This record gives sequence, C-alpha cells and structure tokens, in this order.
Amino acid sequence: MKLCHCEWLVLCHLLIAAVVASKNHGNPADDLVEIINKNRTAQKLSKLSDTPGLGCMALQYVELCKENCTSNNTVECKPSEDDFTEIFAPNCGVELPTIDTITGHIVGCQSKYLEPSLAFSQVLVKDKKSLSLLKNKSHTEVGVGMVGVHKGPFLWCVLFSSGKKNSTFVLEDHGIGIKQKNGCYSGSSIPCNGVQKKSAMWINIMFLGFLFVFHLQLL
Repeated sequence: MKLCHCEWLVLCHLLIAAVVASKNHGNPADDLVEIINKNRTAQKLSKLSDTPGLGCMALQYVELCKENCTSNNTVECKPSEDDFTEIFAPNCGVELPTIDTITGHIVGCQSKYLEPSLAFSQVLVKDKKSLSLLKNKSHTEVGVGMVGVHKGPFLWCVLFSSGKKNSTFVLEDHGIGIKQKNGCYSGSSIPCNGVQKKSAMWINIMFLGFLFVFHLQLL
C-alpha cells in the first residue's frame, strides 16, 4: 500500500521527533561521569564509582553558587566544609555517618547549556590544574551536579571522594525523599529539569522546513 504525500509528511515528522527525543533521553550528568571515567581509563587509572549521594551534593553546591558566575565563566563561590555537612548532606538526605573525605572538586559555568562532551572540555577540564585533579589516584568515587539559572548561565560541579562504593554518601530511603526542583545529578533516576528545553522547538523548525521544500516541489 502506497502512502499519500500527507501521510509521508506525518511519518517524517514522527521520525524526526523520535530521533531528537532519543538523543535527549538520559541524564547529562551521567554522561559526564562516563566521559570522566573514559579519560581516566585511557590513562590507565581506575574507574570511579558513580555515587548518587555525592552527585546530589554536587548539585547542592551549584545551587548555592548559581548567582556567582562571572563574565569570564568562572564561579566565584567557595562553600565551607560546614556547608557540606550542614546544608548539602541534609538537603540530599545523605546519612551523616556515611559522609567521607572530599578529595577534590571542579566547578565551572557557561552562559548557555553545553552538551556533556563540550562541558567537559570547555568548562570543567580546560587546563593542566583541572586535568591533574581528574587524574588524582586517591579518587575512588565521583558525583556530578548541574543546574541552569532562568535567563542566566549553566553551572556544573564535579565532586571526588576516596570513599568506598555503596558505603559512603548513602542516601536515606535510596533518595526517595529528595526534592529536586532544578537541574540534575549523576546516579539519579529523576529526569533533568531545565536542561535541553529547545528540543520541541527544533522539531517544529525542521517540520516547517520540510513543508516548505515539499510545497516548492508542487509548484
């Protein structure tokens, strides 16, 4: 059975939507963890455990600092050690006895959202200092948090720890009680909020372009 022109248009529209949706499915914070581990294993270093509790605390970090992105894309904000135990951990529901040593952190911001690979190379690991921190052999765990400010910049935070997998930064009730309103963090099953909002717009633009080309062919 042959499809008429209108049916072909509808089919193409659905295919375009499916492709875009498949590309945007998932958690960009998890993608960053994967990129970090690929860079470490390429250097023959151990792969880091993706720890949701640490990722959630990384999200709390950028939430606290989201108004401090400068014009040259640096974050001028340094939370104290007490902030980790008195603000970040309670907000995430991290069991206090399971908090371990933070062996390093990388924080960066950009005026707009960047795909994980670009965020890694252009925001987080863009100099020798951050590359050296990434390759630190004392790291065993990693967590990534990211958030976008309304009509403002995007911020990313990577936290490293020397804790033990499944026994440090443990979330109460497996993180069920976390109230995540903005952004996302690695290891979470909760979809990102405020990231990749332009997908629907691009679908419509592509469809309109398709209609225009089809109309020209009929002339």
